[in-house]
Amino acid sequence: MLVQLSLVFIIVWLLVLRWERRRMIQLASKFGSPNLWQLPVIGHSYVFIGSDEDRMTAFQKLGRKTNNTKEGIISFWQGHKLYLSVSDPKSAEFILKNCLEKDDIMKISRLTTGNGTVFAPVKIWRPRRKVLAPTFSPKNLLEFAKIFSRQSDIMVEQLKPVAHSKDVSIWNFVNTYTLDSVCESTLGVSIHAQKLIEQPLLKSLEQITILDSARMCQPWLYSDTIYKMMPAYKRHTKCRKMIFDFINEVIRAKRNLMQEEKSLLKSESEQAVRQEGVRSFLELLIESSGGDKGYTDLELQEETVVLVVAGTDTSAVGTSFTILLLSKHLDVQEKIYQELQEVFGDSKRPIVPEDLPRLKYLDAVIRESLRLYPPVPVIVRKVENEITLPSGETLVKGTGILVHIWAINRNPKYWGDDADLFRPERFIDTPLKHPAAFISFSYGPRACLGYQYAMMSMKTAMANLLRNYQFLPASNAGTKQPIRLRFDIMMKSVENFTVQIKPRF
Repeated sequence: MLVQLSLVFIIVWLLVLRWERRRMIQLASKFGSPNLWQLPVIGHSYVFIGSDEDRMTAFQKLGRKTNNTKEGIISFWQGHKLYLSVSDPKSAEFILKNCLEKDDIMKISRLTTGNGTVFAPVKIWRPRRKVLAPTFSPKNLLEFAKIFSRQSDIMVEQLKPVAHSKDVSIWNFVNTYTLDSVCESTLGVSIHAQKLIEQPLLKSLEQITILDSARMCQPWLYSDTIYKMMPAYKRHTKCRKMIFDFINEVIRAKRNLMQEEKSLLKSESEQAVRQEGVRSFLELLIESSGGDKGYTDLELQEETVVLVVAGTDTSAVGTSFTILLLSKHLDVQEKIYQELQEVFGDSKRPIVPEDLPRLKYLDAVIRESLRLYPPVPVIVRKVENEITLPSGETLVKGTGILVHIWAINRNPKYWGDDADLFRPERFIDTPLKHPAAFISFSYGPRACLGYQYAMMSMKTAMANLLRNYQFLPASNAGTKQPIRLRFDIMMKSVENFTVQIKPRF
C-alpha cells in the first residue's frame, strides 16, 4: 500500500511539474535540443559528468551544435530547469543588456565569495560597482602600468633558472605575477608571491574553483543541505578558510598602514594632497566601511576576495594561453619580436605606459588568443520577466541563459570559415561584424570593469617575456597538436601550459 501511494505521489508530482513548466517545454521545442536523450529528473546534466576535461569537451560540443543552428540558440535541461545556449551575437547583446540578474546557479560561487560584485544580485551589484569604477580610471591605470612593468621584471628573473629545462609549466610563474600585480595595484599591499616557494593561497583558489565547477554541472548537488553532507564540502570549507584568512590579513595590514599615514599627515592640507593621489580599491572600500551606510566587515571581505579571484585568474589564463599559442606559431612570435625591436631596440630599459599603444601587433595577438581561448568560456543569466528577442521569440520567466562566449567568439557566420584558426591579422585588417561578436570580457552593463587593466597587464607581461625569451612547443607537443582544455569556472590547459623556454641572450 505504501509503495502504491508513493508511486501515485511521484506521478502526480511529475504531472504538476510538467504543467507548471508547459511554457518552458514549448519554448524548448522551438529551439530544439542538442540531439541527446533527456533523462527524467536530471535532464541533460549527465553530459557534464566526468573530469574537468570532460566538462569542457561537453561545453565545446554544445557550442558547436549551437553555432550550427539557424537562430544560434539551442535548448537543454539541467535537472528540471530549462537553459538556452546562445551563440548568436545579436541575441547575446540583447540578453546581456536586458537580463542583468545572474542565474540561480551562481549561488554556488557565492558560497565561495559571498555577495562580491561579480557574482552579486543586481540590487547589491549596482551600488557597489559605483565604488569599484574609480579604481580603473585612466589616472590609476597609468600608475598600475609601472607596477606591471616592475612585477614582470621579477617574472623574467624567476624564469632564468628553468629556461634551459626540457619542459616547463609557465602557469605558476604567470599566476604569481598576476597575484603580485593585483595585490600591489588594487589592494595597495606587496605580498611577494613570485619569490615564495609554497603557494597555499593559489592552491586553495584552484581547488575551490574545481569543486565549484563540478557542483555547477551536477543538479543533485545544488541543495546546500545535500552538498554539506558530501566530502567535497569539507575540502571546500578548508580552502575557503585559507582564502579568507589571507584576505583578512591583507585588510588588517592595510588598515594599520592607512592609520599610520593619517597620523603622519597631521595637517588637513597634507591629508588633502594624499587624497588627490592614486588610491587603491581597498583604500576606497575601507574608507567606505563603517557607519550606517558604509560597508560592513563582511562586505569588505567579499569585495576583496572577488577582486583577488577575478583579477588574478583571468589575466593569468589569458597570458598563459597566448604563450602557449606563440610556442606553436613561431612566425607570429617572430613578428612580435621584430615589433619589440622597433620600439625598444637593444635597450634594456623598463616598459613605460607610452610603449604599450605602439605594440599594435602584440595587441592583436592577445585579442586573437582571447577570442579562441576566453578565460571564462560561458556565463549564465536569468530571465526575470518575459522578454522578446530581436528574432521575435519570447523568453519565459525563470529560463536560464547560457551565453556561450567560446562559441560566439568562434561563430563562423561572423568570423568566417577560418574561425577556429589562430590569425591575429583579423584584429588589424577586419572590423568586427557585430560589437558582441567578441565578448571575452562579457558585454553590456555587467561587462568586466577591469578590461583595460587586464589588457595592460597581459601586454606588459608578454612584451617583457618576449624581449628576453623565445617559447617553443613542449617536447611531446607538436605545432599542429590541439590544445587539450579543462573547465574549472575558468578554461585552462590540461597540460598546465607546458612549453620550452629559450633565452634570447
